[in-house]
Amino acid sequence: MTNSRMNPKVDEFLSKAKKWKEEYEKLRNIVLDCDLTEEFKWMHPCYTFEKKNIVLIHGFKEYCALLFHKGTLLKDAHGILIQQTENVQAARQIRFTNVQEIIEMEPVLKAYINEAIEVEKAGLKVKLKENTEYIIPEELQCKFDEIPDLKTAFEALTPGRQRAYILYFSGAKQSKTRDSRIEKYMQQILNGKGLND
Repeated sequence: MTNSRMNPKVDEFLSKAKKWKEEYEKLRNIVLDCDLTEEFKWMHPCYTFEKKNIVLIHGFKEYCALLFHKGTLLKDAHGILIQQTENVQAARQIRFTNVQEIIEMEPVLKAYINEAIEVEKAGLKVKLKENTEYIIPEELQCKFDEIPDLKTAFEALTPGRQRAYILYFSGAKQSKTRDSRIEKYMQQILNGKGLND
């Protein structure tokens, strides 16, 4: 099934998937049925509505999942949304261990995706606990202004990972050292990894 909304980078991701391939393909079809735009961000298929992230498909050793970027704002009528770790503030996952589960849940998944689109249309925002006691170094702020994707990826990290980077970057006395530390870790941040991952 080809679809004008399919992104070749996602085709490539699926062709290389060693695990969860069938599950990913099923999830992809369900999400595309909901009229979202398929993109490839943070090394995963990501689906957007008017450039806003709605849901991402990702896999781990034990399960694959649909990750709702603003999952905390969904009503979760079926009680199936999972907070990945205690530091994750906005996002919530629905996890699967086989394709059959996905097929059976298709109507529910579509309802959740449509609700997530409505949350976006309504302009609802997740009130995040602030990392205010940590000041973002000026050099990092400049990079964020230059590369909006870096800011998005950084904000998607858990608060603990954000803090570790901020403390490490700020720990350098000279601006040029701070700059070179940031340069060195930019790709890692874009890949959604923490300082020590």
